[in-house]
Amino acid sequence: MQASPADLVEQVLAAAAARAPLCIRAGGSKDFYGGPVQGAVLDPRGWQGIQAYEPSELYVTARAGTALAEVEALLASRQQLLAFEPPHFGPGATIGGCVASGLSGPRRFASGYASGSLRDHVLGAQLLDGRGRLLRFGGTVIKNVAGYDVSRLLAGSLGILGVLLEVTLKVLPAPESESTLRFECGEAQGLDHLCQWRAQPLPISASLWRGGHLWVRLSGAAAGLQRACARLGGERIPQEEGRVLWDDLREHRLPEFHTTTTLWRIGVPDSAPPLALAGVQVIEGGGLRWLATALPASAIHARAQELGGHALRFRGGDRAATPFATLAAPLLAIHRRLKDEFDPARIFNPGRMHPEL
Repeated sequence: MQASPADLVEQVLAAAAARAPLCIRAGGSKDFYGGPVQGAVLDPRGWQGIQAYEPSELYVTARAGTALAEVEALLASRQQLLAFEPPHFGPGATIGGCVASGLSGPRRFASGYASGSLRDHVLGAQLLDGRGRLLRFGGTVIKNVAGYDVSRLLAGSLGILGVLLEVTLKVLPAPESESTLRFECGEAQGLDHLCQWRAQPLPISASLWRGGHLWVRLSGAAAGLQRACARLGGERIPQEEGRVLWDDLREHRLPEFHTTTTLWRIGVPDSAPPLALAGVQVIEGGGLRWLATALPASAIHARAQELGGHALRFRGGDRAATPFATLAAPLLAIHRRLKDEFDPARIFNPGRMHPEL
C-alpha cells in the first residue's frame, strides 16, 4: 500500500510530542555505517516512484523510498547513469538512503566534468523536518540556486535533520566504451603514477591500488581510449573482468574488505605519502585510503590529521564510540544550530553521526 507524507508527518509529530527517538530506516543496507541504530523505525519505502526523468535535461526526480536499482535501470535504458556510482551494500538500497548516507563509488574520481561525489550531483530535495513541515530546497538544474546548499547539506547527513521524501539528481551520459589497465608497482610508485596522470588529459574514471598492483579504468570514445592505453602501457584487462573488478570495489566485495578488524575510511590529499600504518590497505583515486587494522582510533586519527586529512570508522569496531573525528567547537556549534532548526526535539537518528546530535 502506498503511504503518503501525511502518514509520516503524523508519526513525526507524535514522536516529537513524546520526545521519542525515531530511526529512519528503509532497506537497512547502511545499518553498519555511523553510530548505533536506535528508536522506533520510520520506514519511508511506502513513498516511492520516479516523479520525473528528463534525459535531455540530465536530471531525475524520485521519491525517497524508490529502490536505487530501479533508478539505475531506468537511466541505463537511456544510456545514462549516476556519475558518482553509488554503492548498494545490499538489495534493499533506496535512493533516499543513498543520498542520506552520502556514499559514492569509484567513478567519483573521474576526470573532467563527470567527477565529483554524490553531494556534487544533488540538485534538489524535499524534507520532512521535526516540526512536521514539508520543505523544498533546490530545483532541477544547477542555476536554481535557492536552497541549493541545503539540498547538498542533506547528502551524508545520515537522517539526523529529517526524513528525505524526494530527491533530484543530476545524471550524465554513460561512456561509449571502457578499458581497464593493470600495472605491477608498490604503493609509493602507484601514488606517484596517479599524481602524474591526473595532471594529463587522460580519460581516467577510476583507480585502485591493492596488493602490489595498480588498476586504472579509462572511459570515453573508443578511439580516445586506444590512444590513452597506448600512452600509459600496462596490461589490458578483459572487459568483463574489469567490469567485475570495479563492481566488487564499489560494493566492497574485494577480500581486503572482508576483515575481522576495524575498517577505516581515511581521506587525505591526493599527493599525500603512504599511510605507513599496520594493516591491509586499498587505495582509491590516490586520496581515499581504506585500512583494515587493529590499531587504536587515536593512532588512525593522528596520522590522518598529520597528512592533512581525516578518518572515520567505516565498519566494525566499537559501535558505541563515535565513528567520526571529534568536531572542533565552531563546527559543533554549527551542527547544533542546524539541529535546532530542523529537529528541535532531537528525535531523528540520535547518535548516528555524533553523540551530541
